[in-house]
Amino acid sequence: MRIGTGSRAAYPWYLRPFFWNQRRKYGAVLEAALLWARSPKLFLAVALLYGAIDRRSSPIEPALRSLVTVRVSQINWCRFCVDLNAATLLKRGASADKVEALEHWRDSGLFDEHERAALDYAEAMTLSERGVDDDTFARMRGQFDEDAAIELTALVAFQNMSSKFNSALAVPPQGFCRIPLSPARPAEPGPAAEG
Repeated sequence: MRIGTGSRAAYPWYLRPFFWNQRRKYGAVLEAALLWARSPKLFLAVALLYGAIDRRSSPIEPALRSLVTVRVSQINWCRFCVDLNAATLLKRGASADKVEALEHWRDSGLFDEHERAALDYAEAMTLSERGVDDDTFARMRGQFDEDAAIELTALVAFQNMSSKFNSALAVPPQGFCRIPLSPARPAEPGPAAEG
């Protein structure tokens, strides 16, 4: 990681329930959470927003939410997010074959039209050079009502923020998913050295 998480004893008491819940749910405190927690107010805001997006009553079914978050994480080269979200996707009922095929979903017969519309929309939102055009939006709206479209848009936007944060800070995977991950993005070349 490019920045250390700091001492857990230094985190405010009111963050401890969040860490306890992560240990209960994942078996460990998430390294990314410890980075966000270096700014406790930001951590609380992010945790509350995530809780609102990934709630049981969301009009987007849990497996589809995870499918979308893994794909956005792949695009943003966030190995931590792919690891965590792929493990969650498997727990939510996706097959290992589907998780492995996700990076090349357009060429796979494993994804239905509902999933394809969500994945295409997520990619359009995530790839700045592409953007969401009217056709992409119309395909998505053919599968999702207005409320679900808002929720899907919020999910993709949140996962872009989260995966870009983690990728920029080089948060490593924590070994949640045993499916091989895509290779890390190669390091960008720096300025040419003199001499």
